[in-house]
Amino acid sequence: MKYHSGRFALFLLLTTGIPGICFAQHNDTSFLKISFAGDIMGHDGQIAGAYIDSTGEYDYEPTFRYIKPYLQSVDIALANLEVTLAGPPYKGYPQFSSPDNLAAEANKAGFQVLVTANNHSLDRGVKGFTRTIEVLDSFNIIHTGTFKSEQARIIDYPLLIEKNNILLAVLNYTYGTNGLTIKPPYIVNRIDTAQIRTDLEKARLANPDFIFVTIHWGTEYVRNENREQQRLAEFMIKKGADAVIGSHPHVVQPVKLYYPDKSDSTKFNIIVYSLGNFVSNQRAQYKDGGIIFEVSLTKTNGYTSVSDYNYMPVWVYRKDKNQKSTFYILPVDFYNSNSSFFNLTDHDKYKINLFYNDTRQHLQNIPENRFYSNYLLPAE
Repeated sequence: MKYHSGRFALFLLLTTGIPGICFAQHNDTSFLKISFAGDIMGHDGQIAGAYIDSTGEYDYEPTFRYIKPYLQSVDIALANLEVTLAGPPYKGYPQFSSPDNLAAEANKAGFQVLVTANNHSLDRGVKGFTRTIEVLDSFNIIHTGTFKSEQARIIDYPLLIEKNNILLAVLNYTYGTNGLTIKPPYIVNRIDTAQIRTDLEKARLANPDFIFVTIHWGTEYVRNENREQQRLAEFMIKKGADAVIGSHPHVVQPVKLYYPDKSDSTKFNIIVYSLGNFVSNQRAQYKDGGIIFEVSLTKTNGYTSVSDYNYMPVWVYRKDKNQKSTFYILPVDFYNSNSSFFNLTDHDKYKINLFYNDTRQHLQNIPENRFYSNYLLPAE
């Protein structure tokens, strides 16, 4: 995978006749599988659960242990990092700062890309804002949505990622930052239709094969999109987005297909209104899980299309022991294939099945990813 930092500066040089970059032409067929996960949260219970008494360090490996095989099977995996990495004191809601190991383990599990524009981007002020960017850079995690300067945004935004001869553009925006503000030169990408239009125009200059817009929007805990989300999604698609992937409501919202030409069912755009929680300590119905949404692209003779799409339900298993909780992102199919291994309580069995049935009913017209259907853990 190639991360094209600074590509737009080079592209502009190329268009003015100064040596820069060029794109090779291929006549064969290329394939790319991209997965999007929802909100990576860091509530107090998660922080306490990750703490290692003997060393004073934090370990989030268990959180990602069972989702790791899937994430490492796709070409690119992306999630919404809805905490700051501001350093101690670590704290959950309402102003999040999580240990650095949360991002490190997410990356080890398979997330190469994290988006950072959300309503918690400014939870810890300038220090938390800048340190989050610096920590992600230190782990070589590709990220977008927040920037230390206008120059950094000009050079590195929209984010361009190339793999398997397919070039992606990724954009990221948030509706707000909980009333917190930050002064220049620092930038959090806000939902502004004029700016989004300009950014999409700039993205198209790089001639990407596919453009994703990831966006933090909607009403918290409401399971259906609102009219403003619908309006914004249609606007972004008309201005060049191929798919819109949403977060923020902390519950799964519908996935819908948008057909620009109602008479042609072969050409469509994808709108995922909300992926829900990927990991959090929210335990109420609808909030205790989310989905991973997968898009498969096929490129033949320079033309790229969506060859497949599906969703994977993931539930957050909180295992309580000795007044401490360990959090696991548990793909529902993984649990169904290995239920005896996890030895869930009757209450947890009820909860995971309730979440699964709620999600399937809500997304009944969307194919379900069955990666884990026959994925068996070794016997204990």
